[in-house]
Amino acid sequence: MRHFGGAESPGRPAPGTGVGRKGLKSDALGLFSSVVIGIASTAPAYSLAATLGLIVTAVGLQAPIVTMMSFLPMLLIAYAFRELNASNADCGTTFTWATRAFGPRTGWMGGWGIVVANVIVMASLAEIAGSYGFRLVGQDGLAENRLWTTVAGVVWIAVMTAVCYVGIEFSAAVQRWLLCLEVCMLLLFAVAALVKVYTDPPSGATHVSASWFNPFEVSSVKALTSGLLAGVFIYWGWDTVVSINEETIDSTRIPGRAAVLSTVVLLVLYALVATSAQAFAGVGSSGIGLGNPNDSDDVLSGLGKAVFGDQAAGLVLTRLLILMVLTSALASTLTTILPLARTVFSMAVHKAVPARFARVHRRFLTPTWSTVGMGAVSIAFLVVLTSFSGNVLADSIDSVGLAITFQYGLTGFACLWYHRRVLSRSTKDLVFKGVLPGLGGLIMFCLFCYAAYVYAAPGYGATSVDLPLLGPTGGVTFIGLGALLLGLLLMPVVTRGHTVALKLQRSLLPRRLPPHTAVDSASRYLPADSGSGVGGDWYDVIPLSGTRVGLVVGDVLGHGLRAAATMGRLRTGVRVLARLDLAPDELLSRLGDLAEQAVHERDAGHPCPPADASMGVACLYAVYDPVSGECSLARAGESVLVVVEPRRGEAHHPQLPPGPPLGVAGVPYRSTELRLPPGSLLALFTGGLLQATDGGDAGRAELCRVLAGDRDGPESLDELCDRTVNSLLPGPVDVDATLLLVRTRLLDRTRFAQWELPPDPAAVATIRAAVGKQLGDWGLDELVFTTELIVSELVTNAIRYAGGPVRVRLIRDRTLICEVSDTGHTAPNLRHAATDDEGGRGLFIIAQMTHHWGTRYTPTGKTLWTEQDLSPPAGP
Repeated sequence: MRHFGGAESPGRPAPGTGVGRKGLKSDALGLFSSVVIGIASTAPAYSLAATLGLIVTAVGLQAPIVTMMSFLPMLLIAYAFRELNASNADCGTTFTWATRAFGPRTGWMGGWGIVVANVIVMASLAEIAGSYGFRLVGQDGLAENRLWTTVAGVVWIAVMTAVCYVGIEFSAAVQRWLLCLEVCMLLLFAVAALVKVYTDPPSGATHVSASWFNPFEVSSVKALTSGLLAGVFIYWGWDTVVSINEETIDSTRIPGRAAVLSTVVLLVLYALVATSAQAFAGVGSSGIGLGNPNDSDDVLSGLGKAVFGDQAAGLVLTRLLILMVLTSALASTLTTILPLARTVFSMAVHKAVPARFARVHRRFLTPTWSTVGMGAVSIAFLVVLTSFSGNVLADSIDSVGLAITFQYGLTGFACLWYHRRVLSRSTKDLVFKGVLPGLGGLIMFCLFCYAAYVYAAPGYGATSVDLPLLGPTGGVTFIGLGALLLGLLLMPVVTRGHTVALKLQRSLLPRRLPPHTAVDSASRYLPADSGSGVGGDWYDVIPLSGTRVGLVVGDVLGHGLRAAATMGRLRTGVRVLARLDLAPDELLSRLGDLAEQAVHERDAGHPCPPADASMGVACLYAVYDPVSGECSLARAGESVLVVVEPRRGEAHHPQLPPGPPLGVAGVPYRSTELRLPPGSLLALFTGGLLQATDGGDAGRAELCRVLAGDRDGPESLDELCDRTVNSLLPGPVDVDATLLLVRTRLLDRTRFAQWELPPDPAAVATIRAAVGKQLGDWGLDELVFTTELIVSELVTNAIRYAGGPVRVRLIRDRTLICEVSDTGHTAPNLRHAATDDEGGRGLFIIAQMTHHWGTRYTPTGKTLWTEQDLSPPAGP
């Protein structure tokens, strides 16, 4: 299948989800081209032609100042776009940012608001372009024929879709020519009108007055609000420059600057044209007056002949004025397809819509399915509504204001919440990341509520709908809110995968870290914001025998439910293997076998396994012994450990022996030993914690700086976790991030005792007496009999079957731990002795008298250990 002259099967999936990694053509646009696209997106000529009459009707002579005041909320939202783009230059804009700030449901609604607004406006602009195309060639009859204007509109949408399809640079070149004609004609119109006002004024003309720029001259607050509501929408569309951020030079700065510059240029242009038009035509309700209801939908066409005259040159300029409105509608149609296609493209990349919409053309490096698909949707919307009722289309055009204020208001609040952790960093951050975007969002929210209320009046607009319980309701509110509510109904379906994966992942992670004698611990888990980002991060603190503790942090390669489920299997496997008291390197070896087996079972019968196969799991496993202060570690994949020494407060990144990711063949895993002074701080984390920094080395250096800093006063591990996360990840995350902080302790010397024994049967009586005395010193007389029996049995077996020296250790912790170590490498097995057996009952008796028991191997042999419950302390 060929797409607009491309090679066969030109589409390919987006290679990644991150900023700049989706496969779009990078560095294609500069600042000038971005500003041109931002201005053209608003369709200045068409917007003024369709809106200026409404503003005059609402506020009269104060139309120029109201037009200028409407700029303020847009400027505030432009700052929100600039700051959010600087933090995350993703072409999904509101969808991506709202997802990061508030979660996938809110993000989906933000993206849906963009889709609704742009599809409705596309239909409107296409019909205007079709009508003015016929007027340009003198076919006024066809311009009034709905069938032919619809056909022409379909053709224009198809042509503009093709232009967008063949490349962003070609689209920008077309925009430059269209906007040049449009702006030149607007300036020529404004200058000619002002010259005539002061040289040969028509009837109704008036000189420019300072009162026009005084908002307090407006008759009422309601009139001012109506004028602002109409004026706000003539600035809508500049955010296209941010939607093409991933195709712009310096994508984190240029789009934001272009957004602000676009709104400022529009302010000057709109103020000049509105002032000159009002001075020339006045605000009367007849003739060429801007308040004439017959011309409210297009005031510029009626003024063309009056301003330029009916001579030969005037007729040419009048035609050029019509051409200006046509090019304005076409330019806006073109720049409406750009953000619409890229929003849907980003939503597909992040799995919020079907993945087919995430395909990129191999040659043009533009979205394929999202561009063509949204063009087709816009054509279908235009055809259906115009064939159903012209009144419905008219109300649909008005209802786009609800989608616009919803999208912009959500973006303002998203900027405030997204940057909430850095607002106190400086006054500049507080103002530009917090106050201005928050105020802009609040204004847009108020306009949304006001518009929904006003448009709901049965007499407003061309249609009315009789709703159950509500009664007659204006068609504008019905269509606008109905379109947004349709997205609300679709939201649970499209966000279900992310929600289920996140719930599964959270249910598989520890609800709280258990208190432990060996360490203090705290953790933070930050889930990714998008459907494709929820992965398989996990962490754990596992109590082991002998007051030791196992520490683990892992990261499953892949996304979604599959990664979360794999994480759950591996976490369970780690806990089971850890209870076998395996050394870290041996545990990772067996865990790697488990990961590889799971992949083979899942991919059985599939010759081409999926791209996110759960192989390549990174994992760090450590065992800390509070008696000796030694920590044994082994890693699979990337090393993710930082240690802060307690005395000097220096943080460093230990170089652990390399090991392949779990499930990937490579060199055998190897453990290493670290001697940790009491109070040492260990930070175990996944790579997602460093995603906001410039590379792994820079991220680890920043992490070391944060962990080593502020040691003058006491700081809990929870506070340190928060400070670390806030420093390294000031905003929401693109992939999961996990941090586990551990502060080590040494067991107090009075809480354990150990003895070295020769392999002599006479030593059994000696150790029984020593153990009884030690328990008496600890006040555990009720455990003397059972403990002496346990020690006697284990020491006797060690002397009889292992030979060599024997070591006995008692530890008083939350339980009473008894350990007997020997040089043997064969673990005893519990068995049920028959009635006539002479032996084999020792371990059975021990199992009955203890809460837990087990065996662990050491470099010199093995250790048998038992745990007995301690009686709770007596109450007062």
